[in-house]
Amino acid sequence: MYQQKIADALLEVQKPMARQRDDEDLDRMLREQERDGDPMAAMLRRKKERTAKLQGVKERPRYKGPPPPPNRFNLQPGYRWDGVDRSSGFEQKRYARMADKSALQEEAYKWSWKVLVAAKQGFIPD
Repeated sequence: MYQQKIADALLEVQKPMARQRDDEDLDRMLREQERDGDPMAAMLRRKKERTAKLQGVKERPRYKGPPPPPNRFNLQPGYRWDGVDRSSGFEQKRYARMADKSALQEEAYKWSWKVLVAAKQGFIPD
């Protein structure tokens, strides 16, 4: 693995700084990128997984269960997680507090706008 990284780095050093349209490495790199909203992404991902299995490349196990509750760092749970939330409730309280704050700001904005429109028309609403 380390030898491969060194070989890749030496290969990159030998390339010119400005890349042209006919650069095969750049073209291959851009084609291998996964993009959001790509309708073929799922099929290509399955194809990559099949070829990796055939070549004997072991993939790290991932969690395959119900969707976990959101957390502030957007981390996925480990593959051994049993789905039980053993937290102190801090994350849920934090998200509830953020939602309350944004709802209060939105309500205050709407109310101030309502007062402004009413003042222009000559009367003050309740």
